[in-house]
Amino acid sequence: MRASLIRAGDTLMTTTDQPLSGQDQRAAYIIMAVFFLQAFASGGIYARIPDIQAALGIGEATLGLALLGQPLGALTIFIFSGMLVEKLGTRFLLACSIPGLSIALGLMSLAPNAWLLGLAFYGFGASFAIANVSMNVEADRIEASTSARIMNRCHGLWSLGFLGTALLSTAVRGAGISQQVHLLALVPLVLLVSVPLFVAMRPAPPRGHSGAEKRPRFALPTFGTVCLVGFGLAGVLIEVMTRNWSVIFMRDSFETLEWVETLTLPAFLITMTAGRMLADGWTSRFGPIRTARILTLVSLVGLLMVVLPLGLVMAIAGFALLGLGVCTSFPLMLSAAARLGDRPAAENVAAVTMTMTFINLGTPVLIGLVAEALGIRVSFAMILPFLLLALVTARYLEPDKTKSST
Repeated sequence: MRASLIRAGDTLMTTTDQPLSGQDQRAAYIIMAVFFLQAFASGGIYARIPDIQAALGIGEATLGLALLGQPLGALTIFIFSGMLVEKLGTRFLLACSIPGLSIALGLMSLAPNAWLLGLAFYGFGASFAIANVSMNVEADRIEASTSARIMNRCHGLWSLGFLGTALLSTAVRGAGISQQVHLLALVPLVLLVSVPLFVAMRPAPPRGHSGAEKRPRFALPTFGTVCLVGFGLAGVLIEVMTRNWSVIFMRDSFETLEWVETLTLPAFLITMTAGRMLADGWTSRFGPIRTARILTLVSLVGLLMVVLPLGLVMAIAGFALLGLGVCTSFPLMLSAAARLGDRPAAENVAAVTMTMTFINLGTPVLIGLVAEALGIRVSFAMILPFLLLALVTARYLEPDKTKSST
């Protein structure tokens, strides 16, 4: 019996190798499309951060302060996101937050100073956070109601959407099109796709849980969620640093063409996307713990290739290995959180992402300061201890391991 989502022709299958009903297939395909759209709506900014930095004439430390707006915006919404999902529903929140992402990007391109850039990042972070929780909760609910694994594939479609917008950004940047024209053009495009998608969406029923019904609905961390954060932190740090700083890393480390500087993002995203599309099978065959540890070792090798002065080609190859290495970090962490069963899945998912964001709150400023003082290569090297932590805490990816430790 295969324990992963597979395809037979055009038919999605459950863990018992039975085809999903037409309605369940439709729900699965729609949530996969939502993951793709959320990535496409949000990913255009990362290749344009160096252009925005240059246009404003600010250094890495000031840029780091502006980037701090994103985790602050996310923290503002995360603590209430479980309650919002239960009260307003996933479809309503997604229909508001995903177009909001593209609007925030347009405002970033128009920001006249670092303060307003930080404010735009704040709105971006809030929109990203509620969309992130809502779509992951909806994917988990579909898994629970259909007995089919789709979480890794959903994140594979997210990576594919991010790859698409990264490649588009590379082409647009190489063509000399300004960041204002590029990012503002995304707004009507995202709206055009969002309307029919969310009209067609029919949310799945919530997953059952054993927690008390009458209690505060704030997504505060528990022992189980903190253990899962210990595993996922390295992967999230690598993703965030690659998106925000990899182009700057290439610019500061090598003398090369602008379009070559942006190749780190496609290299990272191609391997991440491929890994996520295959990861349900890996998890089924080897289990989540062994899969996570093997891929964490791949990340370790990739990071060493980036931080050691081995040359431009090896650096790009290192980013490609990092993409493969972290491909399952976030989906495995969120899936394990949703399956803890001690309270509504939305609260555990929100608690994990909120704790992650809180830990990362000072990361942009720290990276900027270290980059100015010691170089951007040293900033990337700071992730090495977190990969070692991930190797140890991967044991908590199976919920019974967490419960037995409490």
